[in-house]
Amino acid sequence: MQKKHYSITELTREFGVSTRTLRFYEDEGLLQPDRRGRTRLYSENERLLIRQILRNRRIGLTLAEIKDVLELFHHLPNETEELKRTMDRIKLQREELRQKRRDIDEIMGELDLAEENCLARLAEIGVGT
Repeated sequence: MQKKHYSITELTREFGVSTRTLRFYEDEGLLQPDRRGRTRLYSENERLLIRQILRNRRIGLTLAEIKDVLELFHHLPNETEELKRTMDRIKLQREELRQKRRDIDEIMGELDLAEENCLARLAEIGVGT
């Protein structure tokens, strides 16, 4: 059975972030936990949003880009023109992510080469790893 609500402390432990981070995401409009007095209660949906936000942050998206991505997932329009605009945004977002993937792959290759050069130099000077 899933929990109905999570405390900010539970979520900071689960995701390895600070309470300040979650409050910041709330201030930015990315999260909207329920309030009981001064206590924040996060639903399962909020918990899943935190996971999505953090994943998007790890790949380097800005908060504005994250808002756009979350909006695409959670607020599909009904009108034809809005749907077409949303499809254009999805296409653009997908291409930006593909470019980031290519950039990451290139950087990973450069890191591999740098590591190989370091290992070769260590072998030349007689230092074992």
